[in-house]
Amino acid sequence: MAVWDDLVGQSAVVAQLSAAARDADAYVTAAERGEQLAVAGSAMTHAWLFTGPPGSGRSTAARAFAAALQCRSPDRALGGQPGCGFCEGCHTALVGTHADVEVVRTELLTIGVKETRELVRRAQLSPAGGRWQAIVMEDADRLTEGAGNVLLKAVEEPAPRTVWLLCAPSTEDVLPTIRSRCRQLALRTPPVPAVADVLVRRDGIEPDVALAAARATQGHIGRAKRLATDERARARRATVLRLPERVADVGGCLRAAQELVDAAAEDARQLAEELDAKETEELRAALGAAEGKRLPRGTAGAMKELEDRQKRRATRTQRDALDLALTDLTGFYRDVLARQFGSEIALAGDAASAVERVAVASSPERTLLRMEAVLDCRAALDRNVAPLLAVEAMTMALR
Repeated sequence: MAVWDDLVGQSAVVAQLSAAARDADAYVTAAERGEQLAVAGSAMTHAWLFTGPPGSGRSTAARAFAAALQCRSPDRALGGQPGCGFCEGCHTALVGTHADVEVVRTELLTIGVKETRELVRRAQLSPAGGRWQAIVMEDADRLTEGAGNVLLKAVEEPAPRTVWLLCAPSTEDVLPTIRSRCRQLALRTPPVPAVADVLVRRDGIEPDVALAAARATQGHIGRAKRLATDERARARRATVLRLPERVADVGGCLRAAQELVDAAAEDARQLAEELDAKETEELRAALGAAEGKRLPRGTAGAMKELEDRQKRRATRTQRDALDLALTDLTGFYRDVLARQFGSEIALAGDAASAVERVAVASSPERTLLRMEAVLDCRAALDRNVAPLLAVEAMTMALR
């Protein structure tokens, strides 16, 4: 299995990254022989920006490329390509244990100056044992302006064998000074059949369930897997898709808004409980606290720091869950609009009867206004408007 196998529907991106991995391998091999080979002008460069819509596989592509850069497959001597997926370099990079592959993902709303300075300091070091030092930043769009300015210098003048792999939804989400110094790769939303095939082949999901989940999530692989395997996720999506028919009066709008926010909070709580319990237990064990016993003296501060971090993460998780719900709602109205223009195919497909009723009861102009109301709500949440107020304003506009 090659490192690219989980990158679905991105053949052009895979081709470009494979070429870069070959040139990177040639550069390091030449250096190990005491020869000189320029990186400039080749398919390889020291800074990359992966962009694409949610679910397109930005971070998957970045991690796969990082693994290919560490590949030590003996087959390469026979003409094989870097990124075999089986050698120690590939395997440890993919599972997250390679000493020279740093994956940065934030559980907070932003990435600050302090964390970025630590990354920049690490980027100046030579690889500990691998061929390249790769730093994968999955949430480059969450860099504060100050953090972006700190990162700029490292991207502008990188160490000889350090590569920065930045991921963001679009180029506009990254400082112009940073994106101008990166080679840009734009990923697309994977086709629904390709996502369904991955769910069947990789996760053992029944073909009809996989296809329905892939269609409902519009090609988002991670969400499709969760929808296909989690009954509670399906129930929460059903709650979202019932909302358009529950906003006939003011009372209905306010109740629907409260239920939508509560569903997002419940989704976030479920994810947090699973992760928080594991983190807390691991920290207690590291601090030497026996099960059911008090923490050793002087360690309470570490536990308090963990609790504060978990609370901040919960805020982001709830907002992300609410944003996903609004994405589902936008998809519903997109299907309504398609039906109003004569299409017989509901793109999301799992609320066909509701789509039909709403399409008949309104006009395309009204549907477009409703879609704008949902997008306005997402923009308000980005500006840190209180979730319930933003959603109430949206449901009143939907009415």
